[in-house]
Amino acid sequence: MPLQIVAFHTVVQDHLQQHAAFDDTPLRKVAVAAIVKNPHAGRFAADLSAMIEDSEALGAKLAEMARSAMGEYPVESYGKGGIVGTDGEQEHANALLTTVFATPLRAALGGTAWISSFTKCAASGESIDVPLAHKDELYVRSHYDGMSVTLPGAPMPDEIAVIFCVANRGRLTARVGGLKANEVTQARALI
Repeated sequence: MPLQIVAFHTVVQDHLQQHAAFDDTPLRKVAVAAIVKNPHAGRFAADLSAMIEDSEALGAKLAEMARSAMGEYPVESYGKGGIVGTDGEQEHANALLTTVFATPLRAALGGTAWISSFTKCAASGESIDVPLAHKDELYVRSHYDGMSVTLPGAPMPDEIAVIFCVANRGRLTARVGGLKANEVTQARALI
């Protein structure tokens, strides 16, 4: 049975530079979320494979929404998260965030790296911090970041919020060293 989508949410944040020593490119963070009915709310199900399979189309839809919300900015980092309503269990969100969900996201946005994630079971309206990392190389320290997301009125006890976040650059004043984003292609060519 395909996932029953209840609502979509999009959050766009533009953070501006506050120090003249750094470039003036704003940091745009985008969160796109789908609120879906939890087919296993209120009961234990040993087999979650149908949820995993159904997540592929959801991943493709959220990638399209994220790309659109980024506007003129390229995607340099990404992360995923999920909040399960109180009638479900954390594993239900994890079933919707596997590689099946992530593959269309990476394909649409050009990423190759593993997508970091965080899930939890919580009451409606509770915040989640979705981790962000560079889309092609996890060792780009400037892109270790996150986005706090709150979805008013969601998820309800029998729902799951599936969240995908992207950003166009690393932290605004990143300066702790490590591999730089513009060195990722060069580093990969040496391997």
